[in-house]
Amino acid sequence: MVLNIFKIIDISFLALALILLVFFLRKNKKRLKKEGMMYLYKTSWGIKLINKIGKRYSKALHFLSYVSIFLGYILMAGILYLLGSTAFQYLTKPEIIATIRAPPIAPIIPYFPELFGLSDFFPPLYAIYFIIAILIVATVHEFSHGIFARKWGVRIKTTGFVFLRFFPVVFGAFVEQDDKQMAKKSKFKQMSILSAGVFANIISAIIFFFALILFFHVAFAPSGIAFASYPYTAVDLSKITEVNGVEVENPNLNEILILTNDTGLNRIKSGENGYVIKKENLESQKDGEKVILYYDAPAINMDLERVIVKIDGRDIEEISDIKEEISKHSPGEKVTLTVLSNDGKDYDRDIILGKNPEDKNSPWLGIGFSSQENKFVKSEFIHFMNAFRTNNLNFINNTYYKPLMGDLSGFLYYLIWWVVLINILVGLFNMLPFGILDGGRFFYLTILGLTKSEKTASIVYRFSGYLILFVLALLMFRWVFSFF
Repeated sequence: MVLNIFKIIDISFLALALILLVFFLRKNKKRLKKEGMMYLYKTSWGIKLINKIGKRYSKALHFLSYVSIFLGYILMAGILYLLGSTAFQYLTKPEIIATIRAPPIAPIIPYFPELFGLSDFFPPLYAIYFIIAILIVATVHEFSHGIFARKWGVRIKTTGFVFLRFFPVVFGAFVEQDDKQMAKKSKFKQMSILSAGVFANIISAIIFFFALILFFHVAFAPSGIAFASYPYTAVDLSKITEVNGVEVENPNLNEILILTNDTGLNRIKSGENGYVIKKENLESQKDGEKVILYYDAPAINMDLERVIVKIDGRDIEEISDIKEEISKHSPGEKVTLTVLSNDGKDYDRDIILGKNPEDKNSPWLGIGFSSQENKFVKSEFIHFMNAFRTNNLNFINNTYYKPLMGDLSGFLYYLIWWVVLINILVGLFNMLPFGILDGGRFFYLTILGLTKSEKTASIVYRFSGYLILFVLALLMFRWVFSFF
């Protein structure tokens, strides 16, 4: 785990938080209750607020009960699909295990991407991210349970926090309701209370998602255009006349490969048109009538950096800016590009423009762009998903966004990003029809409502629990077996 300034500060924060929590728990040990691996710290904090909201917004909560139950079913279907799909992919495609060496069941704890070899798939999860996210997620989840319980006349006995005995920075919140009163309520009321927590998590995820969008556009500014690839085309093998200056007759893929170099670009001619390609790209193609080649263009020949900030001193913020500046020149003329290096610094590169293969009189740089997503929310959602990989953070569609606060912009962005993601994950996980999770009792009541038989509902409920345990155990066994 490579240390940077944020990790040093974060590890120091984690150590301080652990010391303070241990001191707090020791000082209040009379109010703690041991329950397995956990400590329960019970209080009456928040009960008045729960009662107040439950009474004042009774009509709104009645309507939201239907929404909450419907969402509960959506999340339950979602987590079961994800579990089944993951198991199928993991058990039938060994290449997945070879690529991702992490266990299929990895807990979301501070630094889990580094601990389980998932840094290529997740951004860092600092301890401060984890603590803030869990505090938000657990609080809204449990308070929502309490508010809906109060709306349906179920008494709230206590509230509080639960801490892992051996590492108390792993914690959660709880709202203790009167279980006897809960059991006497109708199936609809019980299900609305059970699904209320995940309903609150999804609402929180949506709120923080829009906060994330706002923060990004405040903390980052458009500062360049990123091209996606170099232009390429399919070329008939039979029409290739020359490879690296050597004439070929009756060409096929194997003959062309023999004439190519292992390093650098190989130059191929087909009639009057020139193309380039690396040998490794050529080897990955299947032998057939055509082969995919890149146009012999200035950008690919110079291995041009993917982010263009300026052209001849003019700031580039849209693709149209590039087209406009290039059109001012003729083929063979020099332009100065300000590009972004791998270390994030701007520098100038001179480049001689080529001829457009479709119009020999037009200047050509030779860069291609991915299709842009014009719908704002959809493009922002795609950006959120792409931000799983930190090197995608600064890009939305084809625009490069410069962080206005340096590395702090990214640090704060991922704080909100993790709050959104953990809310979604907790919402999904809690609707798994298993054991003490909200989804367990929710599933039991659903089967009871369909069959009208407690015996049948109990059998189906227990079977689903054992089946989920079996699938999880099978995944772990398959992972362990892969090391032998």
